[in-house]
Amino acid sequence: MKAPLPRGLPGLLTALLLTAMATLSFGTPGAHAAGSTAGAATSATDVSTVAKALRKTPVYVDPAASAQLSAADTDTLAKKIKNADKPVFVAVLPADFPTQDLFRNLRTDTGVTGLYAIRLGDRFDARADSAVMSRTAVQNLVTSVQGEDTRAQLNDFTDRALRNVGGSAPASWGSSGNDEGGGVSAGTLIAVGAVLVVGGAGAYTVVRRSRRRRAEEQRAALDKLRVVVDEDITAFGEELDRLDFHPAEAGADDAMRADYERALDAYEQAKSLMAAARRPEDVRAVTQALEDGRFSLAVLAARREGRPVPERRAPCFFDPRHGPSVADATWTPAAGAPREVPVCAADRARLADGTDPAIREVDTDYGRRPYWDAGPAYGPWAGGYFGGGLLPGLLVGTLLGSMMATPSYAADYGSGYGDFGAGGYDGGDVSGGDFDPGDFGGGFGDGGGGDFGGGGDFGGGF
Repeated sequence: MKAPLPRGLPGLLTALLLTAMATLSFGTPGAHAAGSTAGAATSATDVSTVAKALRKTPVYVDPAASAQLSAADTDTLAKKIKNADKPVFVAVLPADFPTQDLFRNLRTDTGVTGLYAIRLGDRFDARADSAVMSRTAVQNLVTSVQGEDTRAQLNDFTDRALRNVGGSAPASWGSSGNDEGGGVSAGTLIAVGAVLVVGGAGAYTVVRRSRRRRAEEQRAALDKLRVVVDEDITAFGEELDRLDFHPAEAGADDAMRADYERALDAYEQAKSLMAAARRPEDVRAVTQALEDGRFSLAVLAARREGRPVPERRAPCFFDPRHGPSVADATWTPAAGAPREVPVCAADRARLADGTDPAIREVDTDYGRRPYWDAGPAYGPWAGGYFGGGLLPGLLVGTLLGSMMATPSYAADYGSGYGDFGAGGYDGGDVSGGDFDPGDFGGGFGDGGGGDFGGGGDFGGGF
């Protein structure tokens, strides 16, 4: 358990002084993280050599591909991943590296749950254990960086992946901090403490002012969200009425009654949660309840009509009020890259016909806009519907996705959607060969699994 934060000016000054002492005592974090290990100059003649290197550091550059990424850039990239404490593995390999089942074999040999990205010659692809990132999210992130040079591609992919991926880095990477820090004199500490005391009062005032500003912004954001969420709750109530189900009606069974009860409970829960919401992030639980309720209604409708019970899928991306999606379809936002999004039957037909889907628009200062271009407050709203594992890939390249990627977003609008945290992911654990091979497809160029040249999963991008 973390110690409670100090309150008031004396506590703030004490905390600042202790932080400075600790920093000076132990040195600057990350000064020698990754080091030369990330760019070890040993020849990678097979997958096992690459895997051995990745168990020690997150980035490996094959000597035959060293012209693609300098040693300095390699170290910088490795430090970035280590400091984020995420299970992201990056390998840069020559174009003629053996490709058969490359991802699967590398994952098996490394033995660590995570996200694996490979730059092979001028081609790029990635795979991940579903425990840390969904297949759709991986595909969309890969698509978003296609065509970039090696340095930009690996950094852009890594930056986005670190905000999306679940879990933590493997212990075998060690610390990214500086283990060589020496002590400092008592005089230096006293001098630093004096400076902190002088500036502490001003810092405390700035903090209080910043908190007030943030609280005002959150109240304004919540007011915007109330309008949209109230529309969602009303629409769900209308769906309940249209279904016109009566627990005692002819043909009703216990399964149907249970579905109906869950839908009613979700409706009441959504209303109660929205009434109690005080911050934008509170809205996430509301839309999550509505998504659960709509799925219960879809199951109930299928039972009444004698159809197979539908699989649990995310709601329609274009408007969650459309209900659970029936398939994934390729969609390209304005000035964005193509990606796979979950769609309802009606929007799937529209896309197939080359017409625009029925997009959920909301009021903004610039008129009606799609929710993903309407501002940061809609992150909690979308996060409840789509969750942390799917949302990052859907919003890459949109205004909302870009806002969520900023470091300040989680502080203003909460976590679990803004930082794309997925909660409950178990990345970084040593699982050996105990993983789902389906997550890692086939092999490079074998035409079977969407790996480099396979095309099945990535829309023929190679």
